[in-house]
Amino acid sequence: MVWNKNRESLDREELEGIQLKSLQVLLEKIYSNVPFYRKKFEKAGVKPGDLKSLADLGKFPFTTKDELRDTYPFGLLALPKEEIVEVHTSSGTTGIPVLGAYSRGDIELWSECMARTLAAAGAGPGDIIQNAYGYGLFTGGLGVHYGARKLGLCVIPISAGNTKRQLMVMKDFAATILACTPSYALYMAEAAREEGFDLRELSLKSGIFGAEPWSESMREEIKKALNIKAHDIYGLTEIIGPGVACECENNDGLHIQEDLFYPEIVDPATGEVLPEGKPGELVLTTLTKEGTPLLRYKTRDITYLMREPCPCGRTLTRMHRLLGRTDDMIIIRGVNLFPSQIEQVLLNIEGTLPHYQIIIDRSRAWLDELEVDVEVDSSIFSDETKRLEELRDLISSELKTTLGVQAKVRLVEPKTLARSEGKAKRILDKRQI
Repeated sequence: MVWNKNRESLDREELEGIQLKSLQVLLEKIYSNVPFYRKKFEKAGVKPGDLKSLADLGKFPFTTKDELRDTYPFGLLALPKEEIVEVHTSSGTTGIPVLGAYSRGDIELWSECMARTLAAAGAGPGDIIQNAYGYGLFTGGLGVHYGARKLGLCVIPISAGNTKRQLMVMKDFAATILACTPSYALYMAEAAREEGFDLRELSLKSGIFGAEPWSESMREEIKKALNIKAHDIYGLTEIIGPGVACECENNDGLHIQEDLFYPEIVDPATGEVLPEGKPGELVLTTLTKEGTPLLRYKTRDITYLMREPCPCGRTLTRMHRLLGRTDDMIIIRGVNLFPSQIEQVLLNIEGTLPHYQIIIDRSRAWLDELEVDVEVDSSIFSDETKRLEELRDLISSELKTTLGVQAKVRLVEPKTLARSEGKAKRILDKRQI
Protein backbone atom coordinates (compact mmCIF):
# COMPACT_ATOMS: atom_id res chain seq x y z
CA MET A 1 0.00 0.00 0.00
CA VAL A 2 1.22 3.52 -0.86
CA TRP A 3 0.22 5.85 1.97
CA ASN A 4 0.68 9.18 0.17
CA LYS A 5 0.58 8.70 -3.62
CA ASN A 6 0.63 12.45 -4.24
CA ARG A 7 4.14 12.62 -2.77
CA GLU A 8 5.56 9.09 -3.06
CA SER A 9 4.75 8.74 -6.76
CA LEU A 10 5.72 12.14 -8.18
CA ASP A 11 7.33 12.27 -11.61
CA ARG A 12 11.03 13.08 -11.42
CA GLU A 13 10.81 16.59 -12.87
CA GLU A 14 8.12 17.65 -10.40
CA LEU A 15 10.00 16.04 -7.49
CA GLU A 16 13.25 17.81 -8.37
CA GLY A 17 11.38 21.11 -8.56
CA ILE A 18 10.10 20.55 -5.01
CA GLN A 19 13.59 19.62 -3.84
CA LEU A 20 15.20 22.72 -5.36
CA LYS A 21 12.64 25.10 -3.88
CA SER A 22 12.89 23.40 -0.46
CA LEU A 23 16.70 23.63 -0.54
CA GLN A 24 16.61 27.33 -1.36
CA VAL A 25 14.25 27.99 1.55
CA LEU A 26 16.42 25.84 3.85
CA LEU A 27 19.65 27.67 2.99
CA GLU A 28 18.11 31.07 3.66
CA LYS A 29 16.67 29.81 6.94
CA ILE A 30 19.83 28.31 8.41
CA TYR A 31 22.00 31.22 7.19
CA SER A 32 19.68 33.69 8.93
CA ASN A 33 18.87 31.72 12.09
CA VAL A 34 21.81 29.43 12.90
CA PRO A 35 25.14 31.18 13.59
CA PHE A 36 26.96 27.84 13.19
CA TYR A 37 25.88 27.63 9.55
CA ARG A 38 26.42 31.31 8.84
CA LYS A 39 30.07 30.89 9.86
CA LYS A 40 30.43 27.74 7.74
CA PHE A 41 28.98 29.49 4.70
CA GLU A 42 31.31 32.46 5.16
CA LYS A 43 34.32 30.17 5.56
CA ALA A 44 33.37 28.26 2.39
CA GLY A 45 32.71 31.50 0.49
CA VAL A 46 29.10 30.68 -0.38
CA LYS A 47 25.74 32.35 0.15
CA PRO A 48 22.21 30.93 0.00
CA GLY A 49 21.59 32.61 -3.36
CA ASP A 50 24.39 30.55 -4.95
CA LEU A 51 22.04 27.54 -5.21
CA LYS A 52 20.51 27.85 -8.68
CA SER A 53 20.20 24.12 -9.39
CA LEU A 54 20.41 20.84 -7.50
CA ALA A 55 23.94 20.37 -8.82
CA ASP A 56 24.96 23.56 -6.96
CA LEU A 57 24.46 21.83 -3.62
CA GLY A 58 27.97 20.41 -3.94
CA LYS A 59 29.33 23.95 -3.40
CA PHE A 60 28.05 23.96 0.16
CA PRO A 61 29.83 22.49 3.20
CA PHE A 62 29.10 19.19 4.91
CA THR A 63 27.88 18.80 8.48
CA THR A 64 29.58 16.10 10.58
CA LYS A 65 28.67 14.18 13.69
CA ASP A 66 31.58 15.76 15.57
CA GLU A 67 30.11 19.18 14.84
CA LEU A 68 26.77 18.07 16.25
CA ARG A 69 28.55 17.03 19.43
CA ASP A 70 30.49 20.30 19.53
CA THR A 71 27.24 22.30 19.37
CA TYR A 72 25.37 20.13 21.92
CA PRO A 73 22.77 20.70 23.17
CA PHE A 74 21.10 23.64 21.40
CA GLY A 75 23.73 25.13 19.11
CA LEU A 76 21.92 24.09 15.92
CA LEU A 77 18.43 25.27 16.82
CA ALA A 78 16.75 27.16 13.99
CA LEU A 79 13.73 28.09 16.13
CA PRO A 80 13.31 29.73 19.55
CA LYS A 81 13.46 27.16 22.34
CA GLU A 82 9.85 27.78 23.29
CA GLU A 83 8.77 26.35 19.92
CA ILE A 84 10.50 23.01 20.61
CA VAL A 85 8.03 20.42 21.91
CA GLU A 86 10.22 17.29 22.09
CA VAL A 87 13.88 16.29 22.10
CA HIS A 88 15.67 13.02 21.39
CA THR A 89 19.31 12.01 21.51
CA SER A 90 21.44 9.30 19.98
CA SER A 91 21.37 5.91 21.68
CA GLY A 92 25.09 5.73 22.46
CA THR A 93 25.98 5.23 26.11
CA THR A 94 29.32 7.04 26.14
CA GLY A 95 30.54 10.47 25.14
CA ILE A 96 28.49 13.50 24.16
CA PRO A 97 25.23 12.53 22.39
CA VAL A 98 23.75 14.21 19.34
CA LEU A 99 20.44 16.01 19.69
CA GLY A 100 17.32 16.07 17.58
CA ALA A 101 14.91 18.87 18.52
CA TYR A 102 11.33 18.75 17.23
CA SER A 103 8.74 21.44 16.64
CA ARG A 104 5.05 20.53 16.33
CA GLY A 105 5.57 20.52 12.58
CA ASP A 106 8.51 18.12 12.96
CA ILE A 107 6.37 15.66 14.94
CA GLU A 108 3.81 15.75 12.13
CA LEU A 109 6.62 15.27 9.59
CA TRP A 110 7.94 12.28 11.55
CA SER A 111 4.46 10.79 11.78
CA GLU A 112 4.09 11.11 8.01
CA CYS A 113 7.43 9.39 7.39
CA MET A 114 6.56 6.47 9.64
CA ALA A 115 3.01 6.14 8.26
CA ARG A 116 4.61 5.73 4.82
CA THR A 117 7.06 3.21 6.25
CA LEU A 118 4.44 1.07 7.96
CA ALA A 119 2.18 1.13 4.92
CA ALA A 120 5.09 0.00 2.74
CA ALA A 121 5.48 -2.99 5.08
CA GLY A 122 1.86 -3.97 4.51
CA ALA A 123 0.28 -2.39 7.58
CA GLY A 124 -3.12 -0.71 7.50
CA PRO A 125 -6.22 0.03 9.58
CA GLY A 126 -7.28 -3.04 11.53
CA ASP A 127 -3.71 -4.19 12.15
CA ILE A 128 -2.25 -4.48 15.64
CA ILE A 129 1.40 -3.49 15.92
CA GLN A 130 3.61 -4.71 18.77
CA ASN A 131 6.15 -1.93 19.17
CA ALA A 132 9.18 -3.52 20.84
CA TYR A 133 11.54 -0.64 20.08
CA GLY A 134 12.67 1.29 23.14
CA TYR A 135 10.68 4.35 24.16
CA GLY A 136 12.48 7.35 25.60
CA LEU A 137 15.33 9.47 24.26
CA PHE A 138 15.99 6.78 21.64
CA THR A 139 13.85 7.61 18.60
CA GLY A 140 12.77 4.06 17.71
CA GLY A 141 9.78 3.57 19.99
CA LEU A 142 8.06 6.93 19.62
CA GLY A 143 8.78 7.12 15.89
CA VAL A 144 6.92 3.88 15.24
CA HIS A 145 4.21 4.96 17.69
CA TYR A 146 3.54 8.26 15.93
CA GLY A 147 3.40 6.64 12.50
CA ALA A 148 1.11 3.84 13.67
CA ARG A 149 -1.30 6.35 15.17
CA LYS A 150 -1.38 8.37 11.94
CA LEU A 151 -1.95 5.24 9.87
CA GLY A 152 -4.81 4.12 12.10
CA LEU A 153 -3.23 1.04 13.66
CA CYS A 154 -3.81 -0.27 17.16
CA VAL A 155 -0.50 0.18 18.99
CA ILE A 156 0.84 -2.08 21.74
CA PRO A 157 3.47 0.27 23.27
CA ILE A 158 5.34 -2.52 25.04
CA SER A 159 8.85 -1.11 24.42
CA ALA A 160 11.98 -3.27 24.55
CA GLY A 161 12.79 -6.06 26.98
CA ASN A 162 10.89 -8.49 29.24
CA THR A 163 10.75 -11.16 26.57
CA LYS A 164 8.34 -13.53 28.32
CA ARG A 165 5.82 -10.71 28.64
CA GLN A 166 6.41 -9.78 25.00
CA LEU A 167 5.44 -13.30 23.97
CA MET A 168 2.38 -13.39 26.21
CA VAL A 169 1.13 -10.07 24.87
CA MET A 170 1.84 -11.11 21.29
CA LYS A 171 -0.38 -14.17 21.74
CA ASP A 172 -3.12 -12.58 23.84
CA PHE A 173 -3.59 -9.48 21.67
CA ALA A 174 -3.02 -11.29 18.34
CA ALA A 175 -0.43 -8.80 17.09
CA THR A 176 -0.13 -8.74 13.30
CA ILE A 177 2.90 -6.42 12.90
CA LEU A 178 6.15 -6.63 14.86
CA ALA A 179 8.56 -3.71 15.21
CA CYS A 180 11.96 -4.32 16.83
CA THR A 181 15.61 -4.91 16.00
CA PRO A 182 16.25 -7.93 13.76
CA SER A 183 18.43 -9.65 16.35
CA TYR A 184 15.69 -9.30 18.97
CA ALA A 185 13.15 -10.84 16.59
CA LEU A 186 15.30 -13.95 16.38
CA TYR A 187 15.80 -13.91 20.13
CA MET A 188 12.03 -13.83 20.67
CA ALA A 189 11.57 -16.76 18.29
CA GLU A 190 14.15 -18.72 20.26
CA ALA A 191 12.52 -17.81 23.57
CA ALA A 192 9.08 -18.80 22.23
CA ARG A 193 10.33 -22.26 21.40
CA GLU A 194 11.62 -22.59 24.96
CA GLU A 195 8.16 -21.62 26.21
CA GLY A 196 6.66 -24.43 24.17
CA PHE A 197 5.08 -22.63 21.24
CA ASP A 198 6.00 -21.47 17.76
CA LEU A 199 5.70 -17.83 16.66
CA ARG A 200 4.84 -19.10 13.19
CA GLU A 201 1.49 -20.23 14.59
CA LEU A 202 0.49 -16.72 15.76
CA SER A 203 -1.17 -13.86 13.88
CA LEU A 204 2.02 -12.04 12.83
CA LYS A 205 2.22 -11.25 9.12
CA SER A 206 4.92 -8.60 8.78
CA GLY A 207 7.83 -7.01 10.62
CA ILE A 208 9.77 -3.75 10.37
CA PHE A 209 13.32 -4.19 11.53
CA GLY A 210 16.07 -1.60 11.89
CA ALA A 211 18.43 0.20 14.33
CA GLU A 212 21.26 -2.26 13.52
CA PRO A 213 22.85 -3.66 10.35
CA TRP A 214 21.48 -6.96 9.07
CA SER A 215 21.95 -9.07 5.99
CA GLU A 216 19.80 -10.89 3.46
CA SER A 217 20.75 -14.12 5.20
CA MET A 218 19.35 -12.81 8.47
CA ARG A 219 16.17 -11.80 6.64
CA GLU A 220 15.75 -15.42 5.56
CA GLU A 221 16.34 -16.59 9.14
CA ILE A 222 13.63 -14.22 10.41
CA LYS A 223 11.17 -15.24 7.72
CA LYS A 224 11.76 -18.89 8.53
CA ALA A 225 11.55 -18.43 12.30
CA LEU A 226 8.45 -16.18 12.36
CA ASN A 227 6.75 -16.93 9.01
CA ILE A 228 6.42 -13.23 8.22
CA LYS A 229 7.54 -10.69 5.63
CA ALA A 230 10.63 -8.90 6.94
CA HIS A 231 11.19 -5.26 5.94
CA ASP A 232 14.29 -3.16 6.44
CA ILE A 233 13.84 0.43 7.65
CA TYR A 234 16.38 3.21 8.00
CA GLY A 235 16.65 6.37 10.02
CA LEU A 236 18.86 8.27 12.40
CA THR A 237 18.23 10.65 15.27
CA GLU A 238 20.08 13.50 13.64
CA ILE A 239 17.76 13.57 10.61
CA ILE A 240 14.35 12.69 12.10
CA GLY A 241 14.54 9.17 13.59
CA PRO A 242 13.22 6.03 11.87
CA GLY A 243 11.31 6.60 8.65
CA VAL A 244 13.95 8.27 6.49
CA ALA A 245 13.81 5.27 4.14
CA CYS A 246 11.92 1.99 3.98
CA GLU A 247 11.52 -1.15 1.94
CA CYS A 248 8.30 -1.85 0.05
CA GLU A 249 6.89 -5.33 -0.55
CA ASN A 250 9.56 -5.98 -3.23
CA ASN A 251 12.44 -5.88 -0.70
CA ASP A 252 14.73 -4.41 -3.37
CA GLY A 253 16.24 -1.32 -1.79
CA LEU A 254 14.82 1.24 0.63
CA HIS A 255 12.74 4.11 -0.76
CA ILE A 256 14.15 7.40 0.58
CA GLN A 257 11.48 9.97 1.44
CA GLU A 258 13.33 12.32 -0.88
CA ASP A 259 10.62 14.95 -1.00
CA LEU A 260 11.63 15.45 2.65
CA PHE A 261 15.31 14.39 2.74
CA TYR A 262 17.72 15.04 -0.13
CA PRO A 263 20.24 12.19 -0.62
CA GLU A 264 23.76 12.25 -2.04
CA ILE A 265 26.49 9.60 -2.20
CA VAL A 266 30.02 10.91 -1.73
CA ASP A 267 33.54 9.55 -1.48
CA PRO A 268 34.12 9.35 2.31
CA ALA A 269 37.70 10.60 1.96
CA THR A 270 37.39 13.37 -0.64
CA GLY A 271 33.73 14.41 -0.39
CA GLU A 272 33.36 14.10 -4.16
CA VAL A 273 29.78 13.34 -5.23
CA LEU A 274 29.69 9.87 -6.79
CA PRO A 275 27.55 8.71 -9.72
CA GLU A 276 24.42 6.60 -9.29
CA GLY A 277 25.16 2.97 -8.47
CA LYS A 278 28.63 3.57 -7.02
CA PRO A 279 28.96 2.80 -3.28
CA GLY A 280 30.00 5.60 -0.96
CA GLU A 281 28.92 7.53 2.11
CA LEU A 282 25.29 8.57 2.33
CA VAL A 283 24.83 12.32 2.84
CA LEU A 284 21.40 13.67 3.77
CA THR A 285 19.88 17.15 3.86
CA THR A 286 16.63 17.78 5.74
CA LEU A 287 14.39 19.69 3.34
CA THR A 288 11.55 20.66 5.67
CA LYS A 289 12.67 19.99 9.26
CA GLU A 290 12.15 23.03 11.50
CA GLY A 291 13.82 22.43 14.88
CA THR A 292 17.31 21.24 13.97
CA PRO A 293 17.60 21.21 10.16
CA LEU A 294 20.83 19.75 8.80
CA LEU A 295 22.70 20.54 5.59
CA ARG A 296 24.65 17.79 3.82
CA TYR A 297 24.97 15.61 6.92
CA LYS A 298 27.60 12.88 6.57
CA THR A 299 25.86 9.81 7.98
CA ARG A 300 28.91 7.51 7.90
CA ASP A 301 26.66 4.86 6.35
CA ILE A 302 27.93 3.15 3.19
CA THR A 303 25.40 2.40 0.43
CA TYR A 304 24.50 3.36 -3.14
CA LEU A 305 21.44 4.83 -4.85
CA MET A 306 19.09 3.23 -7.40
CA ARG A 307 16.73 5.39 -9.44
CA GLU A 308 15.22 2.84 -11.83
CA PRO A 309 11.41 2.41 -11.51
CA CYS A 310 10.07 0.15 -8.76
CA PRO A 311 7.06 -2.12 -9.45
CA CYS A 312 5.35 -0.80 -6.30
CA GLY A 313 4.57 2.51 -8.03
CA ARG A 314 6.76 4.70 -5.83
CA THR A 315 9.10 6.95 -7.80
CA LEU A 316 11.31 7.80 -4.82
CA THR A 317 15.00 6.97 -5.14
CA ARG A 318 16.01 3.75 -3.42
CA MET A 319 19.15 3.11 -1.42
CA HIS A 320 20.69 -0.34 -1.21
CA ARG A 321 20.57 -1.81 2.27
CA LEU A 322 23.61 -0.66 4.23
CA LEU A 323 26.92 -2.17 3.21
CA GLY A 324 28.61 -0.97 6.40
CA ARG A 325 29.70 2.23 8.10
CA THR A 326 32.80 4.30 7.83
CA ASP A 327 33.12 4.22 11.61
CA ASP A 328 32.44 0.52 12.32
CA MET A 329 34.86 -0.55 9.66
CA ILE A 330 37.40 -2.94 11.16
CA ILE A 331 41.01 -2.69 10.02
CA ILE A 332 42.94 -5.94 10.50
CA ARG A 333 46.55 -6.00 9.30
CA GLY A 334 45.83 -3.27 6.78
CA VAL A 335 42.66 -4.91 5.44
CA ASN A 336 39.33 -3.08 5.73
CA LEU A 337 36.26 -5.18 6.51
CA PHE A 338 32.74 -4.83 7.90
CA PRO A 339 30.87 -7.06 10.38
CA SER A 340 28.11 -7.55 7.81
CA GLN A 341 30.60 -9.46 5.62
CA ILE A 342 31.26 -11.89 8.46
CA GLU A 343 27.55 -12.32 9.15
CA GLN A 344 26.85 -13.09 5.50
CA VAL A 345 29.47 -15.87 5.52
CA LEU A 346 28.22 -17.44 8.75
CA LEU A 347 24.53 -17.49 7.85
CA ASN A 348 25.27 -19.12 4.50
CA ILE A 349 26.86 -22.14 6.18
CA GLU A 350 24.54 -24.94 7.27
CA GLY A 351 24.68 -25.72 10.98
CA THR A 352 25.48 -22.20 12.20
CA LEU A 353 22.99 -20.16 14.23
CA PRO A 354 22.41 -16.38 13.82
CA HIS A 355 24.33 -15.52 16.99
CA TYR A 356 28.00 -14.61 16.84
CA GLN A 357 30.61 -12.28 18.28
CA ILE A 358 33.67 -10.73 16.68
CA ILE A 359 36.69 -10.32 18.95
CA ILE A 360 39.71 -8.26 17.95
CA ASP A 361 42.86 -8.44 20.03
CA ARG A 362 46.51 -7.53 19.77
CA SER A 363 48.70 -10.33 21.05
CA ARG A 364 51.84 -8.41 20.22
CA ALA A 365 52.20 -4.67 19.80
CA TRP A 366 52.33 -4.97 16.02
CA LEU A 367 49.93 -7.83 15.24
CA ASP A 368 46.11 -7.64 15.30
CA GLU A 369 44.23 -10.91 15.55
CA LEU A 370 40.62 -11.66 14.63
CA GLU A 371 38.47 -14.23 16.42
CA VAL A 372 34.91 -15.14 15.48
CA ASP A 373 32.80 -16.99 18.04
CA VAL A 374 29.70 -18.56 16.49
CA GLU A 375 26.90 -20.67 17.90
CA VAL A 376 26.18 -23.89 16.03
CA ASP A 377 23.32 -26.36 16.12
CA SER A 378 23.29 -28.61 19.20
CA SER A 379 23.23 -31.73 17.02
CA ILE A 380 26.74 -30.93 15.84
CA PHE A 381 28.07 -30.99 19.41
CA SER A 382 26.50 -34.40 19.96
CA ASP A 383 28.23 -35.70 16.82
CA GLU A 384 31.81 -36.85 16.45
CA THR A 385 34.68 -34.42 16.96
CA LYS A 386 35.66 -34.73 13.31
CA ARG A 387 32.44 -33.01 12.20
CA LEU A 388 33.10 -30.06 14.52
CA GLU A 389 36.61 -29.72 13.12
CA GLU A 390 35.33 -29.87 9.54
CA LEU A 391 32.75 -27.16 10.23
CA ARG A 392 35.33 -24.94 11.91
CA ASP A 393 37.72 -25.41 8.99
CA LEU A 394 34.96 -24.60 6.50
CA ILE A 395 34.01 -21.38 8.30
CA SER A 396 37.66 -20.38 8.60
CA SER A 397 38.23 -21.00 4.90
CA GLU A 398 35.14 -19.06 3.82
CA LEU A 399 36.06 -16.12 6.06
CA LYS A 400 39.59 -16.06 4.64
CA THR A 401 38.23 -16.05 1.08
CA THR A 402 35.74 -13.28 1.79
CA LEU A 403 37.78 -11.06 4.10
CA GLY A 404 41.31 -11.63 2.90
CA VAL A 405 42.56 -12.21 6.46
CA GLN A 406 42.76 -15.30 8.65
CA ALA A 407 40.30 -15.52 11.54
CA LYS A 408 40.40 -17.87 14.50
CA VAL A 409 37.01 -19.57 14.65
CA ARG A 410 35.55 -20.83 17.93
CA LEU A 411 32.39 -22.94 17.79
CA VAL A 412 30.15 -22.73 20.83
CA GLU A 413 26.90 -24.39 21.85
CA PRO A 414 23.50 -22.71 21.48
CA LYS A 415 22.73 -19.95 24.03
CA THR A 416 26.40 -19.56 24.95
CA LEU A 417 26.75 -16.00 23.64
CA ALA A 418 25.01 -13.10 25.38
CA ARG A 419 21.65 -12.04 23.97
CA SER A 420 20.48 -8.46 23.59
CA GLU A 421 16.98 -7.02 23.82
CA GLY A 422 18.11 -3.95 21.88
CA LYS A 423 20.97 -3.51 19.45
CA ALA A 424 23.13 -6.63 19.27
CA LYS A 425 26.69 -6.07 20.52
CA ARG A 426 28.63 -7.93 17.84
CA ILE A 427 32.15 -6.52 18.23
CA LEU A 428 34.53 -6.72 21.19
CA ASP A 429 37.64 -4.73 20.34
CA LYS A 430 40.19 -5.45 23.06
CA ARG A 431 42.75 -3.23 21.37
CA GLN A 432 40.94 -0.23 22.88
CA ILE A 433 40.78 -1.59 26.44
